[in-house]
Amino acid sequence: MTRLFPLVFLISLSACATGGGGSGAKSAGSVATQASKVGATAPDFTLRDLDGRNESLSDHLGKDVILLDFWATWCVPCGAEMPELQTIYEQNKDKGFVILGIAMDGPETIAQVAVYARRYGVTFPVLLDDETKVVGVYNPKHVAPLTILIDRKGQIARVRNGYNAGD
Repeated sequence: MTRLFPLVFLISLSACATGGGGSGAKSAGSVATQASKVGATAPDFTLRDLDGRNESLSDHLGKDVILLDFWATWCVPCGAEMPELQTIYEQNKDKGFVILGIAMDGPETIAQVAVYARRYGVTFPVLLDDETKVVGVYNPKHVAPLTILIDRKGQIARVRNGYNAGD
């Protein structure tokens, strides 16, 4: 799957193709199970960023292709992927692409998130999920890193667990 994500980004940015998905009411338990499946509608959420401002997924729906990146300061592969994500973000942010970095750090490491983001030169929004509300919906197994690509229609287009150099 080497180099697939940049290709998917470009395809999604230009065509916004999705695999489609069902609709209808879902229970809270099934939302958590379905939220990270390709074709599912991405549930909205609001988290605060490193400056204390609220940012919602819905702020970007309909205009941006969104990459949710679930990571943590204690995750070595997360640090390895940060420069790659930053490069992809810089190359595509003017084309309607945004990365929302969702830090999964808990109370014992949450203070390190801003330091970590500065160390890696992260300029995309970093959101704090110290209560694991969003993680519980999109990433209930707490996989780190986990990336979820959402098209402009709000559908999950791609899910990727882990990181390998060159991905």
